[in-house]
Amino acid sequence: MNKTTQIDLTRWLATGSLVGLIVLGLAWEMWLAPIRPGGSLLALKVLPLVIPLAGIMRNRLYTYRWVSLMVWLYFIEGVVRAWSDRYPGNLLAGIEVALCLSLFAACALHVRARFKNVAAQNQTAAVAQDAP
Repeated sequence: MNKTTQIDLTRWLATGSLVGLIVLGLAWEMWLAPIRPGGSLLALKVLPLVIPLAGIMRNRLYTYRWVSLMVWLYFIEGVVRAWSDRYPGNLLAGIEVALCLSLFAACALHVRARFKNVAAQNQTAAVAQDAP
C-alpha cells in the first residue's frame, strides 16, 4: 500500500472513530441509556474528545500521539460498563470499546506511516545529494 494512501486511510479512520465516540457518548448519556431519566451530566465526558478533533482534522502528528494515550481512559470506562451495566448500556459500552480500539489502531498506524514517510524522504534526499 502506498504510504500516502495509508496516511489518508488512517486519518479518516481516526476522524471517524473520534466523531463516533463523541456522538455515542452524547447519545448514550442523554437519550439511549442515561443514568438518570432525562439525561445526566455524565454527557460532559465527551468534552475532552472534542479538543483533539481539530488537530486530527488538521493532520497534526502530535495530536495523533497523545490521543492514542487518552483513548485508553474511554476504553477502561467501556470495559467496566460492559460488565457492570444492563442492556442497552452494556451493548453501548461494547461499541465504545470497539471505537476506542479502532481509534488507537488508526493513531498508531498513522504515526508509524508518517515516520516511515519522513525517513524515506530523507533517504531520497541523501541519495540525490550524493549524486554527481
